[in-house]
Amino acid sequence: MPLKPWLIFAAVLSSGPAFADAVPPAEVAAAVAKAAPQMKITGAELKERDGRRYYDVEGELPGGGEIELDLLQTPAGWEVVEVQRDIGWAAAPQAVRTAAAGSWRGPDPARVIESRQTDGAVIYELFAPGRPQTPALEVMLKHGAAKVLAEVWPH
Repeated sequence: MPLKPWLIFAAVLSSGPAFADAVPPAEVAAAVAKAAPQMKITGAELKERDGRRYYDVEGELPGGGEIELDLLQTPAGWEVVEVQRDIGWAAAPQAVRTAAAGSWRGPDPARVIESRQTDGAVIYELFAPGRPQTPALEVMLKHGAAKVLAEVWPH
């Protein structure tokens, strides 16, 4: 007996996210190329958070460094809202390490993500050893001043 079209559609929907791919839609790829022309896209994933639609686009730079661009869907199209890369804790600016020292307890962060924002601010997400899912602390560096954020950064 042949499958009904609606059963095939339901099976596809229930098989998990079908949007993770190495090739984002053309309009997303164009925004990435404009923001990071040397980046070779290696992966892309559509996500929804708090009623907003994002594309997380991962890639490599010519020197082999990894980079991720987060794009927000706006009425004007897809807009890069942050550029992320992993750095070592020692590579974080001294102002960031000093600001974090008052709030950070325990060993050095196991992971640090540097997130450059479009307004010139840089958010440093610090992950505690053994807790890789959620930053334990976030520090904003803007105009040379660093401060620990009281709330999770929205992007």
